[in-house]
Amino acid sequence: MPVEIERKFLVKDDAWRSQVYEQREIRQGYMANNERCSVRVRVSNQSANINIKSMTYGVSRAEYEYPIPVEEAHELLNTLCKIPLIEKTRYLVKHAGKVWEIDEFAGDNQGLTVAEIELESESESFELPAWVDREVSTLERYYNMRLTHYPFKDWSEFEQLAQDVHEV
Repeated sequence: MPVEIERKFLVKDDAWRSQVYEQREIRQGYMANNERCSVRVRVSNQSANINIKSMTYGVSRAEYEYPIPVEEAHELLNTLCKIPLIEKTRYLVKHAGKVWEIDEFAGDNQGLTVAEIELESESESFELPAWVDREVSTLERYYNMRLTHYPFKDWSEFEQLAQDVHEV
């Protein structure tokens, strides 16, 4: 079974921008989700995928991903996916031999920036860049699928702090 092992962090400043070596515009939406899995469609630049991911919360989840025609992905996003869609720019940055993905959200999630790193194992060590803030890997509200149900624009500062403390 394919497994994604990913750690997520908030970003404290823009120091990472000078290290970007690639960027992609991403538009994605969720066609279905239940207590066991979510089904996502994503268009990134000129490619598209359908993705099925287990609803396990934490740093490891089962993940299946398959390419689909871009035109069909846009149709699915426009007709079958929950609104709001996730819109973001993904920046790739190398730090200490690892690739970091920094997602800068737009639309209903504008103002949220999250850095992710994919690992080979949950116990793999890695160096945190100076621009990384606190870890949010286990905080459900930062999962893209949850951002379609409760977008960042609707979070109040007090509510965000209280929720994050409660979820830890």
